[in-house]
Amino acid sequence: MSDDATIPPSAAAGEPDNAFPVQAVESGQKLLQLLQRRLGLPQSLLHRWIRTGQVRLNGGRAKPFTVVAVGDQIRLPPFARNMAERKRAEEAPAAQDVPLPPLVGRSGDIWAFNKPSGLPTQPGTGHEDSLAGRLAARYAGQPYIPTPIHRLDKDTSGVLLVAGSFAALSAMTTALRQHELCKEYLAWVRGSWPFAEARRLTHWLRKEGRDGFERVRVSDQPGDGREAVLTAVPLERGAERSLLLLRLHTGRTHQIRAQLAHVGHAVLGDIKYGTPDAAPHLMLHALRVILPDGEIFACLPEWEKPFAVRSLPAAPDMPLST
Repeated sequence: MSDDATIPPSAAAGEPDNAFPVQAVESGQKLLQLLQRRLGLPQSLLHRWIRTGQVRLNGGRAKPFTVVAVGDQIRLPPFARNMAERKRAEEAPAAQDVPLPPLVGRSGDIWAFNKPSGLPTQPGTGHEDSLAGRLAARYAGQPYIPTPIHRLDKDTSGVLLVAGSFAALSAMTTALRQHELCKEYLAWVRGSWPFAEARRLTHWLRKEGRDGFERVRVSDQPGDGREAVLTAVPLERGAERSLLLLRLHTGRTHQIRAQLAHVGHAVLGDIKYGTPDAAPHLMLHALRVILPDGEIFACLPEWEKPFAVRSLPAAPDMPLST
């Protein structure tokens, strides 16, 4: 995250408390989107303020989806900041008490954290704590709240990217959509993996169940759901378990877990797609992320014997995106 993001959005000298300039970290957003990120108030309320002229952009009325730029002046209703501060105080713990995961590395406004197993990426059904929530609490009141670029399942550990500016979020979201962001995982799976060389798995996935309790149904039939593709490279093959290096070519919900279970080699510790076993938790770790410019963020899993991985495996000799 750039240094600009450490500047609170309070008014500069000579400005009223309900006015502020758009800063570099938030430039490029739609007006409604910027206000949602800054204030954390309901979209319907902010939309009404804009529509009725209570929010002004550069001294005039604006539309909710007007794109703002650095230096644009935004004026809020006089009561807006107090409402936002009260809401933050009710919902978020004190920023100094919120621990963030270890930082793996940084490239400009892109941060890479080592997300621990058990911490959700986003808040959701059945859990209040999340990385997104911790970031919101830690950086409450800043012009731009750092935002996770992608998701890891709650019980998956490893490299997770966070954007410290809207420009970084937009660029990485585009890279994800165009399959230009390479993500690799480690997984211990049940049984002896039958292939000695890299193996490409292609299936079609369909989500079932309500939010928070969904499962993914896997099909071998083309078109029966959304296509899911990964490459599995065996690192260790034993009679009872195997260690795989996995490269995603698509990014579907529960993709790795569902595909591996479908071929008879569920991830150890996966109570949703596998069966109870001796693994202490889900043995799936986001090992490495390679950015479009070739920069690499990587961290080993903190697994104990007999599952420990002591050295970083080499990246597979294949195109980063296919």
